[in-house]
Amino acid sequence: MSAHGRYQPHTPLGRAVNTIEETAIAVILGAMTLITFVNVVIRYGFNSDLGRWFEDAAGVDLPGSLIWGLEATSFLFAWLVLFGVSYCVKVTAHLGVDALINVLPRTAKQAMAVLAGLCCLVYAALLMKGAWDYWANFVNLPQTTGRWFPTGFQDPGFLVKSWYETNDVPMPGFLRFFEGWLNEGEQYEKMPRFIPYTILPLGAALLLLRVAQAFVQVLRGQRDSLIVSHEAEEAIEHLAAARAEKE
Repeated sequence: MSAHGRYQPHTPLGRAVNTIEETAIAVILGAMTLITFVNVVIRYGFNSDLGRWFEDAAGVDLPGSLIWGLEATSFLFAWLVLFGVSYCVKVTAHLGVDALINVLPRTAKQAMAVLAGLCCLVYAALLMKGAWDYWANFVNLPQTTGRWFPTGFQDPGFLVKSWYETNDVPMPGFLRFFEGWLNEGEQYEKMPRFIPYTILPLGAALLLLRVAQAFVQVLRGQRDSLIVSHEAEEAIEHLAAARAEKE
């Protein structure tokens, strides 16, 4: 697959994985939009004269806003970004500046692509270690040892943080089983932080996987570069092709 082409999965598994990734991104974006919309309606609708009239007529107190809406939207945005990073590596949707690389001879250009791939692999590996070390204690798991790359896991006796909760997001009832697993049966008043923080190791692992796949494709000559997108050129080519068909 060239960096100039649109990503097209060629196997049933690839198509299934691509559908899952695109659906997850769409669901996250849709949930963010829905929560924000409902929050705006509640805040500016229920606090209006009509909202106050309804309160007086029905004898109820309407909520001023979704207290947990802002925090939930922030978490969903983090999921969208961290999940989307790996997806964009797969479909070469990340932007890059390759004006200098394109004037190099083919051999030098390939060497630069390989070097860039190695740098991205090291970065993704470091990010994976940092993401795990930050998330692990929140789910009562040990962090890794080693300053740059993991050399093992912490000895027993590390600080457990599974009791840490979010500020406002309520605990969904179907996740109550975590209380017996991680919180010694104590009830969570709010959602424990390890749940929204799960995107850290998950997103880093997906990024490492996608960068490794892209690096292998560069070595095999299946793509010209690692992540460079050429949306402007592709749009011009598509427009030219459309005009040629009309003529």
